[in-house]
Amino acid sequence: MANPTVKLLIVDDHPLFRQGVRWALSHEPGIQIVGEAGNGEEALQWLAQVDPNLEPNVMLVDLNLPGMSGLELTRQVRRQYASIAVVMLSMHESDEAAFNALRAGAAAYRSKDIKPAALADILRRVARGEYVINDVLTEAPRVASRILSQFRSLSEVQMVAEDLGLQIFTPLSEREIEVLERIAAGSSNKAIADELGISTQTVKNHISSILRKLSLNDRTQAVIFALRRGWIETPHNIQPGEPEA
Repeated sequence: MANPTVKLLIVDDHPLFRQGVRWALSHEPGIQIVGEAGNGEEALQWLAQVDPNLEPNVMLVDLNLPGMSGLELTRQVRRQYASIAVVMLSMHESDEAAFNALRAGAAAYRSKDIKPAALADILRRVARGEYVINDVLTEAPRVASRILSQFRSLSEVQMVAEDLGLQIFTPLSEREIEVLERIAAGSSNKAIADELGISTQTVKNHISSILRKLSLNDRTQAVIFALRRGWIETPHNIQPGEPEA
């Protein structure tokens, strides 16, 4: 898939950090920094007044903003500007912060010590619609389990649905839900086939059907889409494995 131009709005209360991001990304092709804001209120005001030619498709948001938190800013942006993906940064990675960032609607979460090339890659990926959560799902199964179980409860689903303006329903079949739950647990196509007693080709067919029904491009997006709506949970008897493309 071709990379769209990343039009980036940086939201951080430290001018030196914003300047550092500008410098670090200055030689990265396809990334244009269209604006800066020092806090959440300023970012929302900037978005309301921006020239259409400079509208961002990605925001880089500090988790610990003064006043309105990065989480609250992310929730408001996802409600008002659905086309903007949010990449959240914090000083230190933690299970709790990762959970809260994804719950608020962030497309990616990383610590501020990320290398410029890795950050540029994430920005490009979220600009084309990906949710960069594979590390969370495969390297921190406790976070994945918590995310899935929390979103499974009705109160959480209703809250998230309200935040995102969604209805709670699923167009997926029972078997497709079973396949998607195992994808969320990190299982390969072969492992899913063995567990469900079907062929690998049938698993691939189910995945194709899921993506078609949800109008999504890849299995990671499908997992996030489903967990946000409470359609899936991590089965207790499934161990996270290496995802298969």
